[in-house]
Amino acid sequence: MEASTEFWRDPALPYIESRRACHSRACYKSHSHPTFSIGAVDQGRSHFTGAAGGPTLIQAGTVVFVPAACVHSCNPLPNTAWSYQMLHLDTAWLKTLRQESGTRERKDVALISDASVYARFCRLNAFLFSAASVDEKEAVLIEFIGDCDSYAQETIASPEPATLARNRLKPVLACLQHGGVVIGSLAELAKMANMSRYQLIRAFRTSTGMTPHSYQLNLRINQARAGLRSGEAMAELAYRLGFADQSHFQRVFKAYVGVTPGLYRL
Repeated sequence: MEASTEFWRDPALPYIESRRACHSRACYKSHSHPTFSIGAVDQGRSHFTGAAGGPTLIQAGTVVFVPAACVHSCNPLPNTAWSYQMLHLDTAWLKTLRQESGTRERKDVALISDASVYARFCRLNAFLFSAASVDEKEAVLIEFIGDCDSYAQETIASPEPATLARNRLKPVLACLQHGGVVIGSLAELAKMANMSRYQLIRAFRTSTGMTPHSYQLNLRINQARAGLRSGEAMAELAYRLGFADQSHFQRVFKAYVGVTPGLYRL
């Protein structure tokens, strides 16, 4: 099969870059990145150098966590091709995220051969390449990083019980339900709940089954249903609920309701 490589970047999320390479035979000299890097082998096998135990043969399903400035290389076996994914995260952004949760910085390369971690990383990367919103992508990334840090460090507390999470979220949920249509950022909501952004996302999932952004969109769509039933003009409704334009409103409405606003109003 033909080799291919694609990159994902978004100016709204300047601290993330992702790469997908399929059927590659390219080889790399030992190198380092200024970013914290996460890689996963999708197909084939590769020699990885840079881990504490010396050169290691890794295969499909292995996820590699590489700290910034760590010299390493990862190349397919001679005369073979492999497929892989790479995610690069700005170190300052990651340091701030970990300070919020009291998580220690990784100092060494970590090689993890765990099917659930690999599947989570694949879902994350596919989500980054998708047409999902910036806020949802950020939330999914933060949740993945927090879960992986918890997985690797026994000192990190497990997610809070559902009852405690709901109690801590009560002020936030009350504000969102009665505070109008302005979408609050993760940082704003986390500060309100006295949580880290990771803790907030986990608490929202535990209590509501949604990310904070999805929960807020759902509230707006419920208001949109009421507005449509009362006969409010679609353009005015989209503006009142804070959507970028009528087209944006229609896309989000259909994603949550399954039909267009026009069809819903009939």
